[in-house]
Amino acid sequence: MSIFEQYGPRQVINGCGKMTVLGASAVDKDIAEAMGRAAMDYVEIAELLPAAGRVIAKATGAEDGCPTCGASAGIAISTAAVISGTNVDIIENLPHSSGLKNEIILQKGHAVNFGARVTQMMMLGGGKPVEVGCANLVAADNIENAINEKTAALFYIKSHHAVQKGMVSIETMVEIAHRHQLPLIIDAAAEEDLHKYIAMGADLVIYSGGKALEGPTSGFICGTKALCAACRMQYQGIGRPMKTGKESIVGLLTALGKYASRKPNGDLQKQRMHALLKDLEDIEGVHGSIAQDEAGREIYRAKLVIDEAVTGIHAVEIAHKLESGNPSIHTRNYYLAQGEIFVDPRPLLEGQEKIIAEKIKEILREAKGNQSNGRN
Repeated sequence: MSIFEQYGPRQVINGCGKMTVLGASAVDKDIAEAMGRAAMDYVEIAELLPAAGRVIAKATGAEDGCPTCGASAGIAISTAAVISGTNVDIIENLPHSSGLKNEIILQKGHAVNFGARVTQMMMLGGGKPVEVGCANLVAADNIENAINEKTAALFYIKSHHAVQKGMVSIETMVEIAHRHQLPLIIDAAAEEDLHKYIAMGADLVIYSGGKALEGPTSGFICGTKALCAACRMQYQGIGRPMKTGKESIVGLLTALGKYASRKPNGDLQKQRMHALLKDLEDIEGVHGSIAQDEAGREIYRAKLVIDEAVTGIHAVEIAHKLESGNPSIHTRNYYLAQGEIFVDPRPLLEGQEKIIAEKIKEILREAKGNQSNGRN
C-alpha cells in the first residue's frame, strides 16, 4: 500500500517521467535516511547555504552554487540575481524593477510552459522577458538586435519542452552574451550532465534536484562566485517564499554525492522496456519499439503505436483508462493525438512494467469485446 493512500490519493505507477505533478523522483534509502537525520537536528541556515554552494561547485565544476526549492525557483532567483547583484535595497524591492536593467532576452521557441510559464518565473524575479525571433526560427541577429542598455541577461532553455530546431545554439548565445558583457543563464532542469554548460561558458545554470539527480523536491543554481552570492541573497527578498529547508538541502547534497559515481543505465532501461514490449507483441493493432528521448538524453522509452481501426480504441482513451484506474497508471502522452503512447522506465518501481502491460492488455481485450458486440 502506498503511504499516500491512507490520506486519500490513489496509488500511482509513474511511467511518464520525473514529473513534478507526479512527485518527481522516488529517492533511495540513503537519501531518505539523510533527510530524516537532518529533519531531527538543527543548523544555522546562513552557514548551510554557502556550505551547500561549495558542494554544488565541486559537483559541477562551477565557482559556487546555491540550493533552491526547485528549478522553477531557480529561474526566479537567477533573474533577480542578475538584476540586483548583492544590493540589499534592490533585493528588498523586487520584483519591482522599474528603471533598472531588467530585460531578459530569450528565444521565442524557448518561451515554454513546463507546468507554468517560464516567462512568469522571470517576472517573479523582477525580469521583463523579451522574446525574440519566431517560434520555429531564431537568428543570431534577433538576439543581437534586442540587446540594449536595459538588458540584464540572455536566457537559454535546454528542455524537451522547448523547440529543438531552428534555435540559436548555446555556443552562439555564450559568444553574444560575453561580447556584450552580459551573463548567460541556462535552465537545464532535467539535464543529466552537470558539467557541460558551465564548461561551455554559461554564467548560471539551473538544475532540478528531483529529476536526473533522483533527489528530493529541490533544485540548485551553479555558476560564478559573484552571481551565486547574489542568488543566495535573494532569500532576503523574493526567495523567501521559495526557501528550501534543511532536509531538502541535505537530501540534495546526498543525491549529488551519489550521482558522481552513478553508472549509465541505458541498457537496463532498454531491457525493461523490451520486456514490456514482449508482453504486448502478440496484440493486433499495437506496434511497439524503443525510442530515445527527443532531446537526445540517454533515456530509452517504450513506444506503442495504437491502430484504432484494429484495436477498436484510440490511444487517448487507453491513456484515460490507465490514469482513471487504481492504481493510477501514468504514461508519457505528448503524442496521444497521433496514436502514440510512451512508457518511461526510469521512475518505475520494480516489476511495474509488468503491471502496465497487463492493464493495457485488459483494456484492449475489453475494447475488442465491445467491437465484436457492436458487429453482432
